[in-house]
Amino acid sequence: MGIWKNRDIISIGDFAKEEIRQVLDTARKMEVETQNFASLLKGKVLATLFFEPSTRTRLSFEAAMKRLGGSVISFAEPGSTSVVKGESLSDSVRIVEGYCDVIVIRHFLEGSARLTADRVNVPVLNAGDGANQHPTQTFLDLYTIQKTKGTLEGLSIGFLGDLKYGRTVHSLSNALSHFAPEMYFISPSSLRMPRYFMDELKQKGIQCYEQESLSGVSERLDVIYCTRIQKERFVDPVEYEKVRGAYRLSRVVIEGLKVKKDLKILHPLPRVDEMDESLDTTEYAVYFQQAHNGIPVREALLTMVLGAVE
Repeated sequence: MGIWKNRDIISIGDFAKEEIRQVLDTARKMEVETQNFASLLKGKVLATLFFEPSTRTRLSFEAAMKRLGGSVISFAEPGSTSVVKGESLSDSVRIVEGYCDVIVIRHFLEGSARLTADRVNVPVLNAGDGANQHPTQTFLDLYTIQKTKGTLEGLSIGFLGDLKYGRTVHSLSNALSHFAPEMYFISPSSLRMPRYFMDELKQKGIQCYEQESLSGVSERLDVIYCTRIQKERFVDPVEYEKVRGAYRLSRVVIEGLKVKKDLKILHPLPRVDEMDESLDTTEYAVYFQQAHNGIPVREALLTMVLGAVE
């Protein structure tokens, strides 16, 4: 318990391989033995501070807290807070600290979660800071891969879509580097993985390949991690229109490629036009299960940082 109680969850890079496994093991217990944990966080209060839109992350955190017997205070509309009066993020979180036992924050500025953790004395969980990190999403992605593939070790992973601004891709590739993967980064040239991420992966000895098409590599993949082109991250709308719809997965597309029978397709959601609903009924699609896995994973993280489980 010592290394987890009051620990901040800011970047997946802060976690060693065995710590990642510990989170996944705890999440499994939460999923299998749900009834045993119904009052584990009774009397505890979670504050969810969302300065950017969210459906899955905010609701799954709040559902997780309530399933564990705790309560939630929150806002999802910064316009209804003192931020509109000019209050700084630093002041806002120091005020909220006095109302809760743990904070979950999503903010459009990179580094905002780290700043929050530096300002308060309750544990802080990063629910996404700009295009930087989204560590709790990474834990549920890992949990989904392990659950559907039976392992995290030695897999071939294809990341498809917006790899430049995709914080989920940045975090997941970092975490998977502990498990001897082979990685394929498939994107338009303008949306490639940031070079420093690629350099870090190569320094770790990870085999990485950059592609502009699934064709030719699809048959090697155990997992395809699809992402949307994030319009909100583009400064220039013209640049967005150039790459919008660059990749579109569908049943027809997948059936036209050579793929493994046990291929699994993940997506952090929401989807726009990069993944057709025809894919939903195939045995490859696990992205709704992936979203639902947010409950046990976030239950695990909340109980661990609040010192309720070892």
